[in-house]
Amino acid sequence: MLPGLLVPVSLAMPSLRVHRASDDFARDLASRIGRWLLLALGGLIMVLGLITAPLPGHIGLPLLVVGLMIVLRNSFKARRQFVRMQRAHPKMVFPIRRLMRREPEILLVFWQQYLRMERLVLPRRARFAVNTRRYMRRRFKSRPA
Repeated sequence: MLPGLLVPVSLAMPSLRVHRASDDFARDLASRIGRWLLLALGGLIMVLGLITAPLPGHIGLPLLVVGLMIVLRNSFKARRQFVRMQRAHPKMVFPIRRLMRREPEILLVFWQQYLRMERLVLPRRARFAVNTRRYMRRRFKSRPA
């Protein structure tokens, strides 16, 4: 050693943790079991949502979305299938994707789906929501601000 040079000394305790292959196996097993439990929970929530969807009240669709979110976050196959469905039927899947965002646009999705259902079910002259929206637009547009 050269005189005048300081040698760095570490006062930290040496790590006593020994890495074992069994730790990796246990961690992998626990994550797989957790993933399967979350998939089962998501599937159960989706079935509950399907059962309650036709009943009065609006609890079925939110339950379906929550269950779908849980399943999509924990299953690669389900995610791949969802992307395929989205590409094949974008108008059907888009409202679900809007509801699964961090800040979902619940009222806008509800309004869009209501207009779509109204268009499917009612004749043109009996569409209440479309006619009301057009009336309000004309009425408030013509007023000076």
